[in-house]
Order: sequence, then C-alpha cells, then structure tokens
Amino acid sequence: MKAVSRVHITPHMHWDREWYFTTEESRILLINNMEEILARLECDPDYKYYVLDGQTAVLEDYFAIKPENKARVKAMVEAGKLIIGPWYTQTDTTIVSGESIVRNLMYGMRDCMAFGESMKIGYLPDSFGMSAQLPHIFNGFGIKRAMFWRGCSERHGTDRTEFLWKSKDGSEVVTQVLPLGYAIGKYLPEDEVGLRKRLDSYFEVLENASATQEILLPNGHDQMPLQQNIFAVIDKLREIYPQREFVMSRYEDVFEKIEALRDKLATLEGEFIDGKYMRVHRTISSTRMDIKIAHAQIENKIVNILEPLASIAWSLGFEYHHGLLEKMWKEILKNHAHDSIGCCCSDKVHQEIMTRFVLADDMAENLIRFYMRKIVDNMPTTSADKLTFFNMMPYPREEVINTTIRIRAREFSLKDEHGNEVEYFIREAREIDPGLVDRQIVHYGNYDPFMEYDIQLNQVLPAMGYCTLYVEGQKPGLQRVLPEAGEALLENNFYRINLNQNGTLHITDKQSGLSYDQVLQLEEGSDDGDEYDYSPAKEEWLIYSTESAHQCEVKHEAWQSIATLKLRMALPDNLQQRAQRQTSGYLDVECHVTLAHHSRRIDIEMCLDNQACDHRVRVLIPTPFASSTVLADNQFGTITRPVEDVAMQNWQEEGWKEAPIPVWNLLNYAALHDGKNGVALFTDGLREFEIVGERKDTFALTLFRSVGVLGKEELVLRPGRPSGIKLPTPDSQLRGKLCCRFSLMPFCGSPTTAGIAQHARTWLTPVQCYNKIPFDAMKLNRADFSTPCTFSLLTMPSVGCMLSALKKAEDRDELIMRIFNPDEQHSGEGMVACTLPVVRWMETGMDENPLQQQSERAGHFARLQPCQSRTFSLAPDRSR
Repeated sequence: MKAVSRVHITPHMHWDREWYFTTEESRILLINNMEEILARLECDPDYKYYVLDGQTAVLEDYFAIKPENKARVKAMVEAGKLIIGPWYTQTDTTIVSGESIVRNLMYGMRDCMAFGESMKIGYLPDSFGMSAQLPHIFNGFGIKRAMFWRGCSERHGTDRTEFLWKSKDGSEVVTQVLPLGYAIGKYLPEDEVGLRKRLDSYFEVLENASATQEILLPNGHDQMPLQQNIFAVIDKLREIYPQREFVMSRYEDVFEKIEALRDKLATLEGEFIDGKYMRVHRTISSTRMDIKIAHAQIENKIVNILEPLASIAWSLGFEYHHGLLEKMWKEILKNHAHDSIGCCCSDKVHQEIMTRFVLADDMAENLIRFYMRKIVDNMPTTSADKLTFFNMMPYPREEVINTTIRIRAREFSLKDEHGNEVEYFIREAREIDPGLVDRQIVHYGNYDPFMEYDIQLNQVLPAMGYCTLYVEGQKPGLQRVLPEAGEALLENNFYRINLNQNGTLHITDKQSGLSYDQVLQLEEGSDDGDEYDYSPAKEEWLIYSTESAHQCEVKHEAWQSIATLKLRMALPDNLQQRAQRQTSGYLDVECHVTLAHHSRRIDIEMCLDNQACDHRVRVLIPTPFASSTVLADNQFGTITRPVEDVAMQNWQEEGWKEAPIPVWNLLNYAALHDGKNGVALFTDGLREFEIVGERKDTFALTLFRSVGVLGKEELVLRPGRPSGIKLPTPDSQLRGKLCCRFSLMPFCGSPTTAGIAQHARTWLTPVQCYNKIPFDAMKLNRADFSTPCTFSLLTMPSVGCMLSALKKAEDRDELIMRIFNPDEQHSGEGMVACTLPVVRWMETGMDENPLQQQSERAGHFARLQPCQSRTFSLAPDRSR
C-alpha cells in the first residue's frame, strides 16, 4: 500500500531552565536525563538522534556538575547523534533587542564549536510569537531554516505549515511550523487504543496542513526523560497505521524534503503573533515591569555604552575584556528565555532573574568606570583635576550634563583645553568624609573634608569619543546665572508647556503650531489576568488621575527646568472592592517633566508607589494625529501595525485561543505621524502600548500591571484552561515603588528624515563622566603610553542608517561595526569616517566571519535595503 505520509519521530526534550521551578531543581533532573540520553546514544546504533532543545546553556548547566562527561558529549555530537545549538538559551523574540538575539546565537554557536557542529535551524519551539526580523538575523549566521510553533495563522497568507519566510530586506528562511506544538509525541503509549486516541485527530490536522506530507511527531516534552520503549511504540504505529511510513529522524531530514518543493511554497512576510490556534500571550511584555525595566537598562548599558567605550579604549592601546563581557552577556541571556523574560514564573524564580540583572549591571558599571579611569589616568599629568565626558554616539552632540565632582576646595573653576573658562551651575553641594574617597587618607591621619558638588553644564561632545575639562580648586569659577522664568509652566525654543486644571499638560509645538492636550493623564483599570495575559474584570471600573487633587512645583536650573507633579489616586485594593466600588488602596504618583533649554525632547520620569492589587496602570498621551496605523521599532528596523484588529469583531465565534487585542510591543520607540508631522514616544523598558481614543490618536503606554497568580483559567480575553499552573505569585502584584521613564519628541517630516531612531538611542545613551582626582581607593599603575585628552574614534551621519553595535571582534584584532537601516520602506546608504587610519575593511556576517564577496572601500557601505543590517570588520592602525 502506498504511504499517505511519512511520519518523522524525533526524540528531543524541551528544557525550561526555570519556570515555576528553579534552575537548581531542573539541573538535578538534567543530570539524571543526560546520563540516560548519553548511554542510549552510545549503546544503541538504532537510536540515531536526540535534539538537545537547541540551546547550549543546557550543556553549561550540565558540565558545571559533570565536567568529566565533555568527551562523551563531544563524541556523540561529532557522530551526529546528539544535536546541539544554535542558541545559548531559547530566546524570546519580541521583547529583547536585536543585539541580544545576535549575541544569543553567537555565544550558542561558539559554544558548539568545542564539541562539533551546531544545528543550523532557527529552532524556537515555544517562544511567544516571532519577530518579523528573524529571517534576517538567521541569515546573518548562515541559517536558512526555521522551526517554531506559536503565532501563525492563515491570516498571514497560507494555511500550510511549510512556507518561505522573508524579512523586509529580502532575507529568507524555509520554515516549518509545528501547528500542534513540540510535544504531541510525548510519552507515546504502546497500546493501539491509546495511540489512536492520541494520534487519529493529530494526523488529520497535520496531513491536511502539510504541503509535503512529511509529518513531524516530536517525541519529547518539558523536562521529559528519554522514552525507553520508543521502538516498541514505532512497531505498534506501523501495525495500526500501515498506510503511513514511520521513521526515527532528525529535523534536517524533513527540511530536505521541504526544500525539494521550494517552488511550490508560499512566501510570507512579517511577524507571527496571532493567537488563533495557539496562545502567544500578547500582553506578557507588561508583566513584572520592574524586571522588564531592569532588563532594558542593562541591555542598553552593555550595547550602547560599555562595548563602544571598550572599543575606544582598545583603539588607544588597552585590553578588550572579552571574558568579562561574555560573562555579563550570559547572565542576561539566561534571563532571555521566553518564560524568564516573559516573567511567567514563580516568585522565587523572579528573584533569581532580578539577581542576574543586578549582577550583570554591577559588572557593567564597574567595567565602564574602569575603562574611563584607564583612559583618563594615562592622559598627560596636570596640576588640575580632570572632568572627562564620554559620548558613545557616532556623531557630535550637544547635551545638558548633570554630574558630580569631588574636590578639597570651597570653590573651583572649569577650563577647557585652551584655558577658556567654562560656565557651570551648582545644583547642590555637600561636605563628605575623606574616607569615602580613599580610606588611606584617613589611615594616615588626614581628616580634612572633601566637597562634593552636583553641577550642571552644557557641552558639545565629539563623536564616539571624549573631551576633557580641567578643575582648578580655590579659584572662583564662571557660574551660570539662572534665566528668568516665563509665564508658562515650562518653555524653550520649541515648546510651551502649560498645566491644565486637572493636572494634565497642554503642549504647544512652536514650530508646527500643533497642540497636544490632556497629556500624562493616568488610566487605572482592573486586571483579572495572570502573569501571561492582561484581562479586564467582568465588572470594569476605570479611574483617572484627573479625578484626584494634584500639587505642582517648578525648579528652574541653568540649562533645564523641571516640573514636579504629585498626586494620590484612591483605588480599589482588589477585584472584590472594584466590583463594590470601594477604594481602600491607592497609587502615589510623582511625575518629573524635564525640558532642557535647547532640546526637542520632553523627558518624563514617573515614580510610583503602588498599594493596590489586580489592576493595570497606563499613561495617556493624546496627539493631533488620528491614524489607522502606528510605527514601532523592532530588531534592526521598524514595523507598521494597524491600530485596530478586525478579528476582534468575531474572535470568539472563530474560536481564537486568545483575543487579538491591538496591544503592541516596541523596543525603544513608537511614532504616530501624517507624513508631514508626527510625534515619537521613547521608552526605557516600557515595551507595551496601544493606540486608543475615538479617533485612534492617543498613545496608551502601560506603566505596570499587577496580578497575583502565574496561571488562571477562563479569562475574558483568553477563555479555557490556565496558561502555566495556578500558582500564587504575590510579588507580581508589584506593591511598592517603581520608577520608569519615557520621552516625547514631536518632529517634522518622516521618522527617518527626522532621525527618530538616532534620537531614541541618544536618549538611551547618556553621557558618561569621569572625575580624575589625586586620590583613588584602589591603585592602578600607569600604562607605558599616553592617551590624548580629546579623542574621536569615528563619525557617522545623524540621520538615515544608524549604528547598532561597536565592539572588538571575538577572534582577531579588529573592530566590529554593525549598521542598519531603520526605514521599512526606503533603502539607505552612508559612510563612516574613522580618525585612525584603517588598514583593513571587510564585510562579515553577524557571526563575524568574512563574507566571500567584498566590494566596498573602507568606510563606505552601499545601499542597505529596508530594515537591513550589515556588519563590517575594520582594523584601525593602533601603532604609536
């Protein structure tokens, strides 16, 4: 009888390092399971393959306890039986940045090199939706195949499970969707009744959806041990389904069959975040916002500040500390696993996640300070102290800088390299104990106090480099006189900001004449969801900050003004109180609005003290731009999405697993515009928004949501079983203090011509300051060379294509520079000008391996397609 289909049984395990259980609990199971897997692979020639979940962190956890088994693993990998990589951890793809995904693959594939080949499949069996830019990232590592489960429906263009998936730039992967998930072959029974009950309906779905009739039956599940009787099961399958062929296989065998039918496959573009057939947890990006904010801050700190600073230091002659950076990266990549960064875990696991971020942040802060110190310590010696400003953006910038200096003097002056006086403004002064500067001072009996000054100044900084001012004590300086306050709450050359009677802002853009009214109103409503999904209560009651009394103070400084708004919102303490319209809970809000005198940004920081449960808080930002679409950034590009989803009209009748609410992710910015004018919203860790209002003209930016359970059943927006398990998670109520920040920037023209991507990164890349004084708690010897007092490594245009990463190459003495075009409609081009002579320039993949074809001369990169990145390796002349 001719086979209807070939069924590929692939042994595997999906390994959540942590979830409702801790990493150490899963490690114990891992040690047990790995011994069974290795023993079976070594002793049974018929047991051909085992897929180790596509992530090398599993091996890292294992070898921490069983280092003696590295040779056994290496033998099985080299034999092609144990399939490892390409990831370090099974990453989320919508919340984490493009560089994080790149480093995840880079470290994962490099880890594989010690044992043999990495699996060349973009394997993400359980991540909550797929970014539109994944084909581009996969191609950057030579990966031409992808496999995933969640987020796909026929709305994307095909009802088949095999298709070609393209990014905007033309990058393409052959894709196999797992329509019923990665665990349909878990614990397969050996009897006919059990097998038919399990598989009859599965085979019907799989075969109807398959273009190839090559059917995947993954034999594994979360933390599942190897199924010892799998061959007896296969024999029974052949007996009861004689029309089908059953083989133990690997995923690559299936892809070879798919690729043979390449010309018949549909081509799809875009992201896959539909929850029609499987849950994608669209609103998971606002769970545990304290963790989300910590994640974004360390992610930006490493990529935007530390790596470029380390590159500058290396260019000047210092060591680039790859080992320390890899340790930092791996700490945060452990947190990028879908459950971990989604924060759908137990409270104990969330504590571990936050601890990793705190550790990585401490490492990054100290290494940043170390590099600045090495550079400044080795400048020519002067009698004056030094104050050095580091700009990690690839173009000059003028910034209002708030920093702190220490000096043994009651007055001081600042001078530039030409001896000219530099204006400054003292924000605050205090006397500090010398032991806080260097304990050795007090050890030798010198108790003369130091003064610590918080100062403000306005400086123009060189591109990707630094400049130095000189601090001379006991000399009166040129102090800036405060400007006169105007009639408006806040005002500069670009905006006039007034306070409405209800505590919101009215903003007038002086250049366009457009107005923004009722800005920064807070909306509070119920959240009857769980850690996976927001869901309103059946009896909703929305409360707005405009119903509460407010206080306002304004502080004018030399180059900026700050308005502080304070209020307390009376809130229901829980869902029961909300249903009864009672309010024993509250939310204290302290909002700081900062307007620098020359800035086109309006910067906002909100410090919240939440003393209520089961609710969601959003800030509303009305705009003059009613639109059917909204732009947001994603990895190495942008994506335009509808502000409404037509599927919301009948999602329940169609049986969606979760409602397709138009709540979207962003990484760093989103924009509403009409082609002539627009407004951009920049965020630092707040990665969820919706466009609301009758005209669909208002940003609703989620500040946090409070829930008290990991999983819950029968949600209004997600009917049916619980996601995860019904485990109490009281810490996810986020009772207590939380600070978050965002910024608004109206603009003219398109987001690309206005340089919105660059402005967002500049805002997320604060100027770093180092104050060199004659005392240090820990001593360092000088290098055998000197560093310049002012330096610029390279320069790029401030609009168009932009810098994604600047770091030293992993395996050679060259710098890696990744450039991308954020525009999703138009090609872009540009160049980089290096101040040091470039002795070699070549294009590489994201894996840093040189491409075969090399065409451009040093510093030039030809046309980049929409949402395309290109990676270059350059060798600067570091000779002295």
